[in-house]
Amino acid sequence: MTTEFNVSWRRYLLPPLHPEGPKFVAIFAVIGLLLWWAWEPLGFVGAALTVWCFYFFRDPDRSTPIRSGLIITPASGIVSLITHVPPPRQLDMGDEPRWRVSVFMSVFDCHVNRVPAGGEIKKIVYVPGKFVNASLDKASEHNERNLVRLEMADGRDIAFVQIAGLVARRIRCDAREGQTFRTGERYGLIRFGSRLDIYLPPGVEPLVTLGQSCISGETVIADALSDEKRREGEAR
Repeated sequence: MTTEFNVSWRRYLLPPLHPEGPKFVAIFAVIGLLLWWAWEPLGFVGAALTVWCFYFFRDPDRSTPIRSGLIITPASGIVSLITHVPPPRQLDMGDEPRWRVSVFMSVFDCHVNRVPAGGEIKKIVYVPGKFVNASLDKASEHNERNLVRLEMADGRDIAFVQIAGLVARRIRCDAREGQTFRTGERYGLIRFGSRLDIYLPPGVEPLVTLGQSCISGETVIADALSDEKRREGEAR
């Protein structure tokens, strides 16, 4: 059997926008016009910033793997940390250490966040905090963040945490406690530049490596049904 995906240039050049995007694109466009009116060369700077703003809020469809047990990255970016630590105490998930994968999003990555596995949202906790560099390990404890605990279909739980960074000043979470999601569905956004932490179920090891690029809703970071050991990688 042959399957085929229709590749369109519009998918790359004019992706859909997140609902928060149009107002910011309009603001950047107005500023660009004012800059052009003040001094024409500045108008080109304003135009470039408007294009950047459009792509920051892009919200393209993803091709999400849907096999049972797969855990998908909720964010696009670079795997900046892989650590073995207890889950956040605010989520009441016990003290047993589990693997935590941190994905750092630069201001050029797609910032729409997606649910890493299908299941029911059991708890959501917002924690105010600082705005230190989100790539640092201490950001998991000190930065402003939004924590979510989800129970998968097999009864095991995972946690995923939106963390604000140096530039980010707005965490948006559209999920609600008791709500059921499918793997890869949209649930939030952070602007501008930030990080997502994913706490895997106990005994489940990450299948991504440090420095690996991830695509939200597509890249598999773990398989809850596999006994494969943690992967190692190197820059080439």
